[in-house]
Amino acid sequence: MKLKDFDFDLPKNLIAQKPVKPRDHSRLLVLGRKFGKIEHRRFYNIIEYLRPGDVLVLNNSKVFPARLIGKKAETGGKIEVFLLGRVKNNNWTCLLGGRGGKVNLKIKFDKILEAKVIKNNFNGTWELKFNKKEKEMMKIVEKIGLVPLPPYIKRVSRLKRDVLNYQTIYADAKKIGSVAAPTAGFHFTPELLKKIKKKGAQIEFITLHVGMGTFAPVKTENIKEHKMHSELVEIKKDVAQKILEAKREGRRIIAVGTTSTRALEGCLIKYLNKSSNKIQNHKPCPSAGWSEIKNFIYPGYHFKIIDALITNFHLPKSTLLMLVSAFAGKSKTDKAYKEAIKKKYRFFSYGDAMFIY
Repeated sequence: MKLKDFDFDLPKNLIAQKPVKPRDHSRLLVLGRKFGKIEHRRFYNIIEYLRPGDVLVLNNSKVFPARLIGKKAETGGKIEVFLLGRVKNNNWTCLLGGRGGKVNLKIKFDKILEAKVIKNNFNGTWELKFNKKEKEMMKIVEKIGLVPLPPYIKRVSRLKRDVLNYQTIYADAKKIGSVAAPTAGFHFTPELLKKIKKKGAQIEFITLHVGMGTFAPVKTENIKEHKMHSELVEIKKDVAQKILEAKREGRRIIAVGTTSTRALEGCLIKYLNKSSNKIQNHKPCPSAGWSEIKNFIYPGYHFKIIDALITNFHLPKSTLLMLVSAFAGKSKTDKAYKEAIKKKYRFFSYGDAMFIY
């Protein structure tokens, strides 16, 4: 398929700049994959579509304030540094704002945190060496860093509430590492999670640290030539066992977000019998641990783990839209998006949700 097949016109006024309050009062477009039936609800109505025994899989990664404002040591000029991920020791891959990037540039952030540009990666990113080890540095970053809102959220000023708004309510303080939030989870409230459990649905958490690559545009006209960015994922052994057990029993696995989908489809596929596509009993689950995942899902992909998906409305030409199109079907996704635009649904991170089953 071609990149242009995933393009669509979106009125700018439908790009959400602030979240709905309460979170579960966002709108919900429900799409049945079998017949393409579309329903318009509120997110708190999701409970009506869940069954006892369903397993909801949520990404509990926590966003850290990855935007740092520093000064060039030589001139005192302002420079913005966006932390993308640690390379090794005190070295981090970063984006540098403006045209100020150059090797050997020294940057000061506060009285104790400094960095030096040591490498141009020639892909728009730079490698910086900081003067603090990761644990100490992250404590400083938590104090001086800014919430890394997506580029399509355009406001004159950032809101103090963004620190809380741009985070799921179940983000784990021990799982800090995302530079972009798993936004499908924004719609959940503590009360809604309690109702879901009361109905008999099971909630499991995995961790996938979302990188800036989630915003990276697809630049190849033939989408199959696109190279997916890698992200760190962890599915603990007991969680993997519970998900696979539910799958063997024919219970639905519902991924909350495209990140959870990529993690499940990328990591648990090894437990399928290749000839029958059924879960094998004899293969042991992995030990808990982090691994890299590059899992580009586009139409034509056969889903083997998930049975339903909760997601937001995504950018034109994005890998996220391609994943949704693969799951719901290209024509049904196109129809649903046209309907959402017609009904003035709110799009992207702070926008409304879809439930596809």
